[in-house]
Amino acid sequence: MRKVVMFNLVSVDGFFAGPDGNIDWHVVDAEFNRAAVDMIKPFDTIVFGRVTYQLFEGYWPNAATDPATSREDRIIAERINEMAKVVFSKTLTTVAWKNTRLLHEIAPDEIAKWKQEAGKDMVIYGSGTIVRQLTDLGLIDEYQILVNPVVLGQGKLLFADAKSVKLQLRDAKPFRSGNVLLTYQPG
Repeated sequence: MRKVVMFNLVSVDGFFAGPDGNIDWHVVDAEFNRAAVDMIKPFDTIVFGRVTYQLFEGYWPNAATDPATSREDRIIAERINEMAKVVFSKTLTTVAWKNTRLLHEIAPDEIAKWKQEAGKDMVIYGSGTIVRQLTDLGLIDEYQILVNPVVLGQGKLLFADAKSVKLQLRDAKPFRSGNVLLTYQPG
């Protein structure tokens, strides 16, 4: 059975974006970039909300061939560009990025069917609204939270207004940068 995995970078105080949506506070270094190449391997589908989809669409399609892009990001770009992508948006009318499907509503039964299909796991990057909705529906099977050694004090909380869910820690991986990757499962 395929899993829906949420992966997000957050500040120590739980924000996944700054007040204006910025992510320039992410602590990313060579060690993280090497790990990111391996961390994308278990997935063949990315689930997005509109904002994150547009951010990714503005960067990753060109990153694969841009000589200024790091080797690791070129590898990730090639992988992301080939993966299936699902974007949930009530405002977009079309999507142009290769292998992208646009849906206007979250249908829990449809997502349950996706989990039964053959293939690798599905990942949600960013997309706070989608994360909260799928959390509330009990559709996220694993939470991967990369805690950055930064206190923002304000911004967009990842789980603002989400229903309470008890999580069990499955793994914790510290990085030399001070980042810590925490992996949780519901229950």
